[in-house]
Amino acid sequence: MVNLGFSIGDLHFKNPVLTASGTFGYGSEFDDFLDVSRLGGIVVKGTTIEPREGNLYPRMAETASGMLNTVGLQNKGIDYFEKNIYPRISGYDTNIIVNINGSYIDDYVALAERINKLEKIPAIELNISCPNVKMGGMAFGTNLDSAREVTRAVRAVYAKKLIVKLSPNVTNVVDFARVVEEEGADSISLINTLLGMSVDVEKMRPALSTITGGLSGPAIKPIALRMVWQVAKAVRIPVIGMGGIMTTSDALEFFLAGASAVQIGTASFIDPQAPVKILEGIENYLIKKGFFDIKEIIGYINRTT
Repeated sequence: MVNLGFSIGDLHFKNPVLTASGTFGYGSEFDDFLDVSRLGGIVVKGTTIEPREGNLYPRMAETASGMLNTVGLQNKGIDYFEKNIYPRISGYDTNIIVNINGSYIDDYVALAERINKLEKIPAIELNISCPNVKMGGMAFGTNLDSAREVTRAVRAVYAKKLIVKLSPNVTNVVDFARVVEEEGADSISLINTLLGMSVDVEKMRPALSTITGGLSGPAIKPIALRMVWQVAKAVRIPVIGMGGIMTTSDALEFFLAGASAVQIGTASFIDPQAPVKILEGIENYLIKKGFFDIKEIIGYINRTT
């Protein structure tokens, strides 16, 4: 009854509900809870060139209306992904997107070249919130020149759809959105987690082994929504919104602010069926409001204010 589809260039998504990297594993972990193929896409766990053990424990801490994590991109590397994960998930009837990470630009380039050869992976999500070792640990996504350089380098070797995931830990996120669009990004996803910390007053020490970590969950939604609204008005490519989306209403706010799609993250920890419930809620909302296509509500607030 309602068209929920959206596209990034010539890559079509059956609906605009995706999962966020790091919160949904590789998809198969959720097979007992939902039909993964019902979703518009899944963004699988962050992948690096070499295996990574991640950070020391404790690396997760609950906060008011959210959670902090410092998992540290724990994964078994691209070789393991190609040999063991890819064959297992390539049969899903949905778009599989790989989130790629690196400490050097060469890492990103090597990953993009490898994934470019995988037929069932139509897109990558370039996570530029990683520390740039050559820049002394500053994240690629918090320096305009670094963001430009890494996006350009990956675009030069990657032929499929390139989604760039922006960091919110910057002064003006619109500047970064425009830079990655100029360098060939096909879509932008935001926001990644906000930098935060928590202290265990009984132990009188930081709650995380790395002291600081990434804040996600409902607490960051107003900030995420504001940044998505700003970026969607500033670029011509589709924007994928995320950050504290726990309910259908949360997701709808992002569409009305200008997002073409959303990613569900922390909500999946609380309710593994959250992505499907939100998807069903979006369809019911459109029917109730008399809309026939989700595109009718994307950026709606900008047309009425």
